[in-house]
Amino acid sequence: MNLFNVCLGAVLMLMSVSVVASELPTRDISEIISKEEFLSYENVADFIEHSPKVTVFVAPEADDIANYGTDVMKTLTGSDCDRDGKMDSNPECNAVFYKLWVKYQL
Repeated sequence: MNLFNVCLGAVLMLMSVSVVASELPTRDISEIISKEEFLSYENVADFIEHSPKVTVFVAPEADDIANYGTDVMKTLTGSDCDRDGKMDSNPECNAVFYKLWVKYQL
């Protein structure tokens, strides 16, 4: 099996996982993150750092292709703060943290 087939298979598998995750019903994040777990985080940065990580494939830039050839693949890894299987932006992670903070305020 050549590298292209292996990479194509990996991309298709990740796409199918993404589709399944997008079809899941929306749930309250507090059903996933307990008050005890939330209170263990020092701040929003600590919360983001300890969130699950998600890796996605992105298009290589011209410099990547020039340095590594046309078969190069590029990925980004980020946090999944709301535990839905998708990479979240910093504002999305902040919103999840704030929602939990409001719910679990002492």
